[in-house]
Amino acid sequence: MYLLGFPLLLVPFALYNIVGFIFLLPPEFWTSQAAAVPMRSGQVWILTWQDIFLAGSLLLLWVEIIKSRAGKRALADHGLALLVFIAMLAEFVLVKSAATSTFFLLLVVALVDVLAGFVTARRKTARPDEAEEPLKTNEPVKPPVHDVRLPFPSP
Repeated sequence: MYLLGFPLLLVPFALYNIVGFIFLLPPEFWTSQAAAVPMRSGQVWILTWQDIFLAGSLLLLWVEIIKSRAGKRALADHGLALLVFIAMLAEFVLVKSAATSTFFLLLVVALVDVLAGFVTARRKTARPDEAEEPLKTNEPVKPPVHDVRLPFPSP
């Protein structure tokens, strides 16, 4: 229950920074071959670390969109997603090793998370067809009293 407010796209952002700044791997690491998969057509599919990283990021985006909701906590969730996006944008513009296509695509994934979260919250709060649940009280509901007047005078 506590992870509902955690921005999941912080994980690939941190992973990218760990690979780039702690292990000091060059930006070319992301485009190097991770695996080669032979296909039935005879073609060999070259899978790069970038492909794996971005596929995992897209799965986390899917989870983020599923857990997006309306309400008081949604504002905090969307605010945290926006902060992650701003931090990623600043790093992309200011840090030399983050100026790669891998990081740019991760930045686009974070932008989609921010936009989808706000659209989802707006949609859920703007639906007039869903009636609110009536208040549950022990008092019986009294019908409204109407003043019925006839269009002609009574005798």
